[in-house]
Amino acid sequence: MAQQTVPNNKASKNAPTTPAGSEAYEYHVCYFDCHSRLTRVEEFADKASAERFANLQLHDDECWAVVEEVAVQGHLRLVA
Repeated sequence: MAQQTVPNNKASKNAPTTPAGSEAYEYHVCYFDCHSRLTRVEEFADKASAERFANLQLHDDECWAVVEEVAVQGHLRLVA
């Protein structure tokens, strides 16, 4: 009798958790800090938080903020 090989369908512990073909996003807010006169960037996991933060930065006529959606497919996110 021939022995059959059964494929191992278990996922690796280090494999990305995002399903194949789908993309995960993070949101970057680039804004002008009127107090320090510097342009800064903050990163957020969800769009609503990024937009709330961007709106809080618009407290003066010189202030501006931009929310950018960044695809992170295939990358690991490190959290401090």
